[in-house]
Amino acid sequence: MQRSTPLQLGVAGADGAMGRAVLALIEERADLELAGVITRAAGLDEALGACEVIVDFSTASASAALASAAAERGRPALVIGSTGFTEAEETAIAQAASRIAIVKSGNFSLGIALLAELVEQAARRLGPADWDIEILEAHHRRKVDAPSGTALMLGEAAARGRGRKLADLAARGRDGLTGARGDGAIGFASLRGGGLVGEHSVILAGEDEILTLSHSARDRRRFARGALTAALWVNGKPPGLYDMRDVLGSEVREVSPR
Repeated sequence: MQRSTPLQLGVAGADGAMGRAVLALIEERADLELAGVITRAAGLDEALGACEVIVDFSTASASAALASAAAERGRPALVIGSTGFTEAEETAIAQAASRIAIVKSGNFSLGIALLAELVEQAARRLGPADWDIEILEAHHRRKVDAPSGTALMLGEAAARGRGRKLADLAARGRDGLTGARGDGAIGFASLRGGGLVGEHSVILAGEDEILTLSHSARDRRRFARGALTAALWVNGKPPGLYDMRDVLGSEVREVSPR
């Protein structure tokens, strides 16, 4: 059922580039109303009380703290787009999701969601005995974490396709005399420079052929739009930790064999 009043939305990390992109889009939407803003300096308590959903593009530590604070109150739902989480921060968010609904994703682009599905399919069909997987990502010079959250998301998709956990397969840095490539490894390489919004390629390399699946972001408003789609979707959902496959499930699964 379509609601008759705008969703009361908060933005955490509102003083960052992604936060500003989300704020700009909210102004263009009749179905959303800005009810709270959280910056590095202030706004947490007010937003927790006024908002139905908070879209969060802050930092990993701030996101974990926000999730814990929201869970303690039992509201609001969260859409988390921060990356670079430690294991403890991931645990804090997972615990918070037992009390509130959280959509957490390294990327809110529909194109990336589709790419992840394709990567999983390719990794399943092209086995590790003959095909190596490498993930290349490039971002602007100001990005502080590597590999990117999107690259890790693609790595997780590849690992699912291989029936393994990414933690058991990831090769996240090579330097010096590293020896031969490990069987079944999923490698990562990160580039940083200029104003790159986001470039991701998944390379499946065989002995005599190479398959490359890639995505190029041209405008970060694409990610902001996806986050707002997630915010409308998660409002009213039961507690749980969701991702963009849940938000976009029907559209994404059109690419899957039936």
